[in-house]
Amino acid sequence: MLPYWRLSGYYFFYFAFIGAFAPYFTLYLQSLAFSAADIAILMSLMQVMRVVAPNLWGWLADRMGRRMPIVRFSAAASLAGFAVFFQTTSFAGVFAGMAVMAFFWSAALPLMESLTFNHLKGDTARYGNIRLWGSVGFIVAVLGIGYALNYVSVDKQLWMTALILGGIVAFSMVVPEAGRPPHHHDAPGLKSVLARREVQAVLGACFFMSAAHGALYVFYSIYLVDAGYSKAVVGWMWTLGVVAEIGMFMIMPRLSRRFSLRAILLVSYVAAVIRFLMIGWGIESFALLFVAQLLHGLTFGSYHAASIAAINQWFPGRLQARGQALYGSISFGAGGMLGGLLSGYTWESIGPAWTYTFGALFALIGVWILLHRWHDPKQRS
Repeated sequence: MLPYWRLSGYYFFYFAFIGAFAPYFTLYLQSLAFSAADIAILMSLMQVMRVVAPNLWGWLADRMGRRMPIVRFSAAASLAGFAVFFQTTSFAGVFAGMAVMAFFWSAALPLMESLTFNHLKGDTARYGNIRLWGSVGFIVAVLGIGYALNYVSVDKQLWMTALILGGIVAFSMVVPEAGRPPHHHDAPGLKSVLARREVQAVLGACFFMSAAHGALYVFYSIYLVDAGYSKAVVGWMWTLGVVAEIGMFMIMPRLSRRFSLRAILLVSYVAAVIRFLMIGWGIESFALLFVAQLLHGLTFGSYHAASIAAINQWFPGRLQARGQALYGSISFGAGGMLGGLLSGYTWESIGPAWTYTFGALFALIGVWILLHRWHDPKQRS
């Protein structure tokens, strides 16, 4: 039987951590008087480790034939790395804590995505119903901490975030292992899969989509607070994007039956171009920011669901864990690192508006790659 609530609970806490960490940890770093470049370097460690760690852990999971022991160990180790933040406020100390936490935390999601698809046993349309609980967790964390920080100091978020990491550890202990993906002797090898044009197109486009989101994940909260918005508003803006994401996850089964994955991805990338231009040049208009956050349903919700569906389709059997790891490393890892580091150096030199314009340009490059590198003869107009 599908362990629906145990999987959903894990996703809830995993993405609740992102809701606690991504919007507010940058405000904590700013309170320590770190520069924009320092903040970008520290936050980019999450992406740096996503380049290295998922492939290492994915290879180890393929060798072991089991994923949950790695997921459980990584959950405990990431909490231990986070505990370093309670001991030091120096750049070197925070850097070390981030490196340890990010290395182990980034190991889990690709393995959990692969394991979830194995539990679904081909019923991939139900993935969105499980994954949306991650979005609910994000909302609970981002709203709750946003309101709390109006009454307590910003460093108190460390305790709130540590409790959420404890929830990840707890649920990792109860999620059961799925059966090992069957090995098909006629299944393609990793090199032959990576040689396919459509695989290269999606992975390349995903790299630029994550680069486009770099400034959003590093500086969006700082951008809003510096423009005069309260921390509660910051929480609501992040929440709005995730509500749109949940709605998209819920309708993705119907969209997938009506439109090709390529068409869904193209619309998502075009929406990203529009969204980041609106954020960059519309900071004084709450209405524009509101609409831009609604577009998160496309720029992450449909984009992510379509991307992992394509990866799951193209990397069969025992290649599943490696495929999900490659997707995470190339997109959220290498692409997110490029976008985050670049935004750290452009934020103070050419300003936020042009920084977000670079994000729109990255998304536009993704549109070009999908149009010219992925020719799907079966797609419907």
